[in-house]
Amino acid sequence: MTPASDHPISRENRLVITALVTATFVVILNETIMNVALPRLMAELRIDASTVQWLATAFMLTMSVVIPTTGFLLQRLTRKTVYILAMGLFSTGTLLAALAPGFGILLLARVVQACGTAIMLPLLMTSVLTLIPVTRRGQVMGAVSIVISVAPAIGPTLSGLILQFLSWRFMFLTVLPIALAALFFGARKLGGSAEAERPSLDLVSVILTVPAFGGLVYGLSQLGGDGSGGLGPVLPLAVGLLCLALFTWRQLALQRSGSPLLDLRAFTHPMYTVATALLVVGMIALFGVVILLPIYLQQVRGLDTLSTGLLLLPGGLVMGLLAPTVGKWFDRVGPVPLTLTGTALMTAVLFVLAFLTADTPIWLVLALHVALSLGLALLFTPAFTSGLNPLPPHLYSHGSAILSTLQQVAGAAGTALLVGIMASQAHAVAVSGSATTAVDAQMAGFRAAFLVAACVAVAAIVLAGFLRNRPAPVPEGAEPAPAMH
Repeated sequence: MTPASDHPISRENRLVITALVTATFVVILNETIMNVALPRLMAELRIDASTVQWLATAFMLTMSVVIPTTGFLLQRLTRKTVYILAMGLFSTGTLLAALAPGFGILLLARVVQACGTAIMLPLLMTSVLTLIPVTRRGQVMGAVSIVISVAPAIGPTLSGLILQFLSWRFMFLTVLPIALAALFFGARKLGGSAEAERPSLDLVSVILTVPAFGGLVYGLSQLGGDGSGGLGPVLPLAVGLLCLALFTWRQLALQRSGSPLLDLRAFTHPMYTVATALLVVGMIALFGVVILLPIYLQQVRGLDTLSTGLLLLPGGLVMGLLAPTVGKWFDRVGPVPLTLTGTALMTAVLFVLAFLTADTPIWLVLALHVALSLGLALLFTPAFTSGLNPLPPHLYSHGSAILSTLQQVAGAAGTALLVGIMASQAHAVAVSGSATTAVDAQMAGFRAAFLVAACVAVAAIVLAGFLRNRPAPVPEGAEPAPAMH
């Protein structure tokens, strides 16, 4: 794409970006709106923690399968068609979730929602790059990053407020009219044509992503089983690793002879590899904690859904609103001071959470969540920027897709692993008779899960020390693109 000249953003393009940002806000808000509701759903649908977490895990897993195909969709279809497809799927899934008679249909609805969400995110980023002049792009990306960061923070609080007074179905009935309004507004305002290049979609690669990522996530979730049901962890993990190896081989072969679903040559850039590994560890910690803390606060501490949502709000807002400031710090000092501080803070908080008790003061839990969110804010923006900066333009879309895919898989795996460890340890302690009450057994499970998360986070500190900002070399005569955070 040739650099755009220094022109103001046209009114038409401003309306397009506004429609896309609004729609993206809604779909990202929906991704975290379920977290506070999980204990309520466990009671009303009569399911356990290992089952209910699949409402979050299946959502992220579906996104990890769909995101790699979005490059193909954006090249073959117009922006308007892709937008209608994304918001149509999301709205359909939201309506289905609101009417779901039981867990099975609710899980299916979350999968349909996730298909729409996965398409919206790359569509927004591609449209910003296409429609916004280079000299204004940083400003617009800053606004976009705030919206994308604040939406997950508001989700638990909104659902907490709804659940305090209404049925869990109103979480979806509240989102549905906003999604439909965004669908119709965007359908009227969006235009654009498909790209001249019309690649073919490699169906073998798409099919392989399902057992590859699904096997890994399911296998990790089975670590929390008591061995009485399911396939156990070994077989799904083995199938997942085998299919992941086949998927990788397939992409390497397609790089030589055709269009790979994901171009793995992005990993030939060392800083991209380091940043990706760092973000994967961060997502495991983030999604594991955002699932575990609401369960702890409601089942052990007896907080209602509104109080839980309000308690988690400050940390989410810190992570979202600090993103632009962290971007400015990154420009001044580079990634290492920020990522080392962030990963050290994240690890320290997780170790403290490993000593959580049923009597830990609520203000301390709030402070720990805010501190964890601060650490993640210091980690995510520098890691994203340092990882994508070294990539040449032809690998930018693939690098973004790989990063988005692995983030979703890491989030799903982190959720499955930590909830699984919590359930497994709680069951083991209860069966052994070493716990005097059910709460003692639950707390043993929480402490074990947070301890594993802390041990994983130690790897992030090591990786953070190797991260450097290495911008891609600018071709002779070309204008360097501004840094985007």
